[in-house]
Amino acid sequence: MSSESSSRSSSAQQAHEPLPPCQRLRQAAAELGAGPVTLAQLAALQGPAALGSLLVLLAAPCVLPVPGVGNVMGLALMMLALPMWRGERIGALPAGVAGFQMPARWARRALLLMAGLYALADRITRGGRQRPSGAVPQPAQHSGPRPWLATHVALMGGLIFLPLPLGNVLPALSLALLGLALALHDRLLMTGALGAGLLAWAYTAALGLAVWAWGLAPVLNYLGLSAA
Repeated sequence: MSSESSSRSSSAQQAHEPLPPCQRLRQAAAELGAGPVTLAQLAALQGPAALGSLLVLLAAPCVLPVPGVGNVMGLALMMLALPMWRGERIGALPAGVAGFQMPARWARRALLLMAGLYALADRITRGGRQRPSGAVPQPAQHSGPRPWLATHVALMGGLIFLPLPLGNVLPALSLALLGLALALHDRLLMTGALGAGLLAWAYTAALGLAVWAWGLAPVLNYLGLSAA
């Protein structure tokens, strides 16, 4: 009797334990319906809202070919930067973008992409500190202004907002890694986030130079408007 009761109690305890983010997101993607999904619904499916999880949520859809998603997510990220600069606690999406809708198939891919990011981050962080596999990250309480963090988020959001070819990928990767670093309290992920941000600026600068050298400069020379 005692063994049966103990097994029942352990199974009940396991049933009430929260799923790791990667498993929860994959389950949510499998159970998603056929109708449009709002950004607020994606946030609810992701779990408890905190700054790190919101950054992952806003960054992941930016690599999907959904019309207007880069403009909306970029604007939302720049809106998040202001309360971050002030040191305010962030626990919800900006009201202006929470109702943004995307088709169910793209929402499903966004959930699977976030699941893959959490699984990858879990393997990376366990490689350094032997953190228990599938551990559920606890929302970090960040108090006080963080100007450097707000500046990075605003700049990456601005790059995402710009209509550059493949310009969303590196800034979105930087912000996703930043969100995971905040959620999992990991310095290696933070270093990767800053490195991806530098690569995003290098790509933007190289693209701007290419447009000038092969596009604008020849036109200006042809019109006789070059500053020679």
